[in-house]
Amino acid sequence: MRENIVKSIRTLCALCLLLASGLASAVNFTLWINGRVDGGAAGRIGNYNDFAYWGPVSTPAGVAKKAVNWDGRSSIASQSETVRNALDCYCTGPNWCYIATYSAGDLLLGYTLANYGGSTRPRKNAIPNSSGVCGAIRTESQTGWNIKWVFVAAGSAGGSELADIGAWTTSAPLVQDLKTTTARAMYDHNNTHNIRFYMFAGARGTLYSGILPGQDDEVMAYHSSGGVAGNAGRSLCNPGDWFCNDLTLGEAPNQGGSVKWSNHTVQFRDDGENYNHYINGNWGGIVGVMRLGVVANAR
Repeated sequence: MRENIVKSIRTLCALCLLLASGLASAVNFTLWINGRVDGGAAGRIGNYNDFAYWGPVSTPAGVAKKAVNWDGRSSIASQSETVRNALDCYCTGPNWCYIATYSAGDLLLGYTLANYGGSTRPRKNAIPNSSGVCGAIRTESQTGWNIKWVFVAAGSAGGSELADIGAWTTSAPLVQDLKTTTARAMYDHNNTHNIRFYMFAGARGTLYSGILPGQDDEVMAYHSSGGVAGNAGRSLCNPGDWFCNDLTLGEAPNQGGSVKWSNHTVQFRDDGENYNHYINGNWGGIVGVMRLGVVANAR
C-alpha cells in the first residue's frame, strides 16, 4: 500500500515537472517586418537580430523582438518564403507572436497570411541557422501560425499612387506590386485567418499632396494606411476637412460609405498631422507611434 502511494506521488511529481517544463519553454516573440529598401537588403536576410533598418537595437520594441529582414525590393510572391520561415521559427509549437509591419511589409504579410495562413506548418524550435530557418520539433505540425495580433504603420496593402506614376525605380519588382490596382488585386485582403490588423495612419504629407488622394504621410494615403477596401484608392481625410470624407477610427464604415477590409481596424489616425512616413534610422515617423503601442501591448 505504502509503495503504491509513493509510486503515485513520484508519477504525479514527474507529470508536474513535465508540465512546468512545457510552460517554461513557451515564449512570446515580437516580429518586425520592414518595408521597401532602396537598393535592397539581401545581406540581412536570416539575421533576426539585425535592427539596422529600424534604429538602435537597444530601443524597446516589444518582448523578445526579432527583425524579419526581407530584401525590400523583390516581388511580394518571391519574398513570402522569408516571412514564412520567420513565422515557422517563432510562431509555432508552444510559442506565440506579436507582429509589427511597416509600409510594404503590410502587403507582404497580408499576402502570406491569405495564401498560407491555413496551410500545414511544421512546428519549429526557434533556433535559426544562418539562413533564418529553424529546426523542426520532431515530426509535429499545426495549421497556420500562432499570432496574437498585427500592428501596421503606413500600411501598403492598398498600394501607393507613387508607384502608379513611377516615382520610384521601376526596375524594382516591388514597385510594380505596389501599384494601387495590382496591390488590391494581389490576394483576398479580407482573408486574414481571423488575425486582427491594427492600422496606424500618418498624415504629415506635403511633397506629393497633389498625387496622393486625401490625407497622406508622403508615401501612403489614408485609403491604404487605413485598410480601406475597394478596387482602387479613394480620397479620405481627418475630421474637419470639408472637401474629403473622414477615415473613421475602429472598424466602422468611413464617411461616404467605404468600408475597411475584414479584421482591419484603425487604431491611430493622425488628426494633428504630426507623423510622416520616414523612420530616419531612429524609429521615427508613424513607426514611432506604432512602436509605443507595441511596447505597451506586446509582453
